Amino acid sequence: MKFTFVTLFPNLIEPYFYDSILKRAVEANFISYDFYDPRDYTNDKHLKVDKAMVGGGAGMLMTCQPLFDCLDDIKKKNPDAYVIFPLAAAKPFRQNDAKRLAKKRNIVFVSGRYEGIDERVIEKYANEVFSIGEFILTGGELPSLTMADAISRNVDGVLGNSDSLTIESYENNLLEAPSFAKPENFQNLSVIKEFLKGNHSKIHDLKNNLAICKTKYFRPSLVTNKKTK
Repeated sequence: MKFTFVTLFPNLIEPYFYDSILKRAVEANFISYDFYDPRDYTNDKHLKVDKAMVGGGAGMLMTCQPLFDCLDDIKKKNPDAYVIFPLAAAKPFRQNDAKRLAKKRNIVFVSGRYEGIDERVIEKYANEVFSIGEFILTGGELPSLTMADAISRNVDGVLGNSDSLTIESYENNLLEAPSFAKPENFQNLSVIKEFLKGNHSKIHDLKNNLAICKTKYFRPSLVTNKKTK
């Protein structure tokens, strides 16, 4: 899996790959990444990539020419590149999307800045558009990185123990049940006693019930009739 980031600020993204799981995944060649800066493609002598909005409006938009040329170059080098735009006005990014997209060979994230990106760029190049939440950020780098992280974890080999994926939140439309680490009692706060008895069947059933309760409380829209019967 290769991630390509189209961004004016690669330094906001690259350090995330310097440590922990993603660092090991890069070193083991399970994932790789590169960057393209639209300023390298602009025809503007001052290296500007933004212009005022047609019809008026506050702020500036990233304009067509640099992004067209940049994305054409990416597509020429890799015709299978799958282009994603993080947008506030888009469908929510879900765990099932992360799992599905982990099967792609090259994902391109186009990070907007200023007041966004000229709609014509999105219409021409986007394979999909996603929102990571109902809030506004200063740019698309954090959403791009968030999606890349979620997708990476579902790439074969990235996690040392693939079983970790089966017990996480959003599997089977449930949030993950509460978890506890040793010691069993800390400052008079104890873990659930049933977890200490070694009956794995009962522990499994209890965790499933706790997951249902947690989901009903925090995310009731995830709970289906089938899961709660």
